[in-house]
Amino acid sequence: MRSGLDNTERRRVLQRLGAGLVAGIWVLDTAAGPQIEEPLSHAVRTALSAAVAVAAPPAPVLANTAAQQAYDDWQAHASQRLMRYKKHAAERQEFLQTLWYEARRAGLPLSLVLAIVQVESGFRKYAISPAGARGYMQVMPFWARLIGDGDDGRLFHMQTNLRFGCVILRHYLDRERGDLFLSLGRYNGSRGQAAYPQAVLAAQRLWTHAVD
Repeated sequence: MRSGLDNTERRRVLQRLGAGLVAGIWVLDTAAGPQIEEPLSHAVRTALSAAVAVAAPPAPVLANTAAQQAYDDWQAHASQRLMRYKKHAAERQEFLQTLWYEARRAGLPLSLVLAIVQVESGFRKYAISPAGARGYMQVMPFWARLIGDGDDGRLFHMQTNLRFGCVILRHYLDRERGDLFLSLGRYNGSRGQAAYPQAVLAAQRLWTHAVD
């Protein structure tokens, strides 16, 4: 939470958090606007639908003992940092294994996905923004209609949310020809503005590890 809040701001934040805690849902302010619904070509929509369709349980595919050791080292490093957000070791391990699987599947740096989750939701599974974005990666419900099965309630499911978030970010990176600044802005609905990309890139530096 930001420091230096005046009394009015502090009351407003506490009221929002108090309301969000009802029914286990956190209502958050985001750094900028939500993802914006844009027309998708049939080919793109089909490709994105296929990318989110298979929700196999995440299982690391590690070629050899060196890869296993690198994965274990990353888990230990990330788990240590994640402890401030998730107290239980088993919960941290499950989350990190799922994030590793989905980030690798989408060809994204682990530190980037961790940074987005930190900035978007503070690692809160049931976070929901005033605009309606949901879960760890703050996915807008319209994505469930465009490329999913239409059940936006599933966006609170850990693997589903991470799957959608990673696939959407990969789509924006491809659309922006690898320009991370513009892709992050598009992910957050603030394309061309610096605040959100800067926040994510600052957080990413804290999560960077050798296996990234």
